[in-house]
Amino acid sequence: MLDMSMFREHTDVLRADHDKRDMPHDNIDAVIHLDEEWRQTRYNADQLRKKRNEAARGIAKAKKSGDSAAADAIMAEVASFGKEIDALSEKVDAYLAERDAIRMRVPNVLHESVPVGEDDKKNTLHSMHGEKPNLGFDARNHNDLIEMNNWVDLPRGAKVTGSRFYFLQGDLARLEMALQNYSANFLMERGYTLVQPPLMMNREAYEGVTDLGDFETVMYGVEPDKYYLIATSEHPLTAMRMDEIIEPAELPIKLVGVSSCFRREVGAHGLSDRGIWRVHQFTKIEQIVICKPDDSWNHHEELLTNAVELWDSLGLHYRVVNICTGDMGTVASKKYDLEAWLPGAGDYKEVVSCSNCTDYQANRLRMRYRTAKGNSAVHTLNSTAVATSRALVAILEQYQNEDGIVRIPDVLIPLMGGQTVLNPLS
Repeated sequence: MLDMSMFREHTDVLRADHDKRDMPHDNIDAVIHLDEEWRQTRYNADQLRKKRNEAARGIAKAKKSGDSAAADAIMAEVASFGKEIDALSEKVDAYLAERDAIRMRVPNVLHESVPVGEDDKKNTLHSMHGEKPNLGFDARNHNDLIEMNNWVDLPRGAKVTGSRFYFLQGDLARLEMALQNYSANFLMERGYTLVQPPLMMNREAYEGVTDLGDFETVMYGVEPDKYYLIATSEHPLTAMRMDEIIEPAELPIKLVGVSSCFRREVGAHGLSDRGIWRVHQFTKIEQIVICKPDDSWNHHEELLTNAVELWDSLGLHYRVVNICTGDMGTVASKKYDLEAWLPGAGDYKEVVSCSNCTDYQANRLRMRYRTAKGNSAVHTLNSTAVATSRALVAILEQYQNEDGIVRIPDVLIPLMGGQTVLNPLS
């Protein structure tokens, strides 16, 4: 969430940002009003406490002088102050809770370079990468390829769990493991520390990293323990420093997370989302940076460069887009997406999201670093490196031959024991 100084000192910035997002100012106004009520009520309670303390000193003085009637009168007055203070304290807590509940729904302030637009059709092209494959034949979509080669068993996945779960098998399962290994090593060689996070989080930690009002519908709850299965390793890796003061010498913290991820993915989806494109369980290799505020925009470009060079090394054609105001969520200040070309679908589809969340998550997580002027919020950034199921789809569709055989990207051949194609599973 945004620091309260934004509401108290930079209201014009917040209003202008909401105008860019085509959002009403109601929540801004509510936070400002509740903050004023909270501060005034807290001041009134403090003044009463001073009066109570002064009166309490009068009790001892009256008793010492032998004036029991005066002492009794003062004690009654002190008791009355106590009731008023308790009532005001309840109001202070209520105003604070309501203020911060609304403040958590006010989105991050967008970077000035974010394009203005009502939906994803207004995202702007940042760069193109690789050559669009000229297959010379009608491309199969990945669903046809996995069926004809028996690499994925969707019916049995649905039987033992439900729709959009699957068994990955044979050479495609081996390729998925190779992608995990290759991507993690790629980032570790760039100074990122490998971390395997917990696959469940409690509600307090989850509310620190995302707007559960927007995100809870796609998450799996675990009862009766009140945990959530993680939707991305970004969430536990960012929350792991919750309630901590980080020493400046530790920054920047650079992590590469490898984990299973779980999403309900409710709603209707198109034909190209079948197969393993949009599923309930998948593996993701994620980049995380926690840094000083002055460094975060350089790190945002670094994360994008890492993703670009990783996907370039796989020999895939894709584009990078700058996400517009109408396609942005609550948490990020700026976001790039990598969209891979899928010949079978005849479209570019998102495979990587790269976000700078500035201090938005850090404020929610109470995550600070030590400075000469006191403790200050860090900045947090995240980017997909590879979501393996979607990377597999891009490889299947771009590396397919006319006979349905799929070639293996050169950089993954050593991790496949020198194998150059994916063999069908009989």
